[in-house]
Amino acid sequence: TGGHTTEILRLLSCLSESYSPRHYVLADSDKMSEAKIRSFEQKRAETFSESQFSLDRIPRSREVRQSWISSVLTTLYSILYSLPLTYKRKPDLILCNGPGTCVPVCLSAFLLGLLRIKRTVIVYVESICRVETLSLSGKILYYFSDYFIVQWPDLKKKYPKSVYLGRIV
Repeated sequence: TGGHTTEILRLLSCLSESYSPRHYVLADSDKMSEAKIRSFEQKRAETFSESQFSLDRIPRSREVRQSWISSVLTTLYSILYSLPLTYKRKPDLILCNGPGTCVPVCLSAFLLGLLRIKRTVIVYVESICRVETLSLSGKILYYFSDYFIVQWPDLKKKYPKSVYLGRIV
């Protein structure tokens, strides 16, 4: 929502049209992101006439300030909801940047890879605002992502698997 959407759209603006179609996954309670995405895609269509995208919604895995115990249950529910969506879309690449919604989608894709149904490359970009510590999504996806990108050198020192590219958004 909001900042995460702005960051991911900045990243997507640098990608060629070969990254198409794009499938956006939003939390069902996210009221702001859909308008931002539609505006971004409308502008993109002016440059790339064959631009294709879709929007899918899943249950939010964790609300802000939700208790840890109840968030385990809501995340499991989101994973169960994400599995058929991920199976249907069979993405080649998942590019995500931190909202809790990305965790169930990435775990679903990881599971499809384990089952040899579809291998998906998972690229996680930690938010620019995470200077010294990882977000909860980052702490989870550090172990499941193929590429884990941080934007601050201190995070690279703490998390050796990560890739430091400097500020990219």
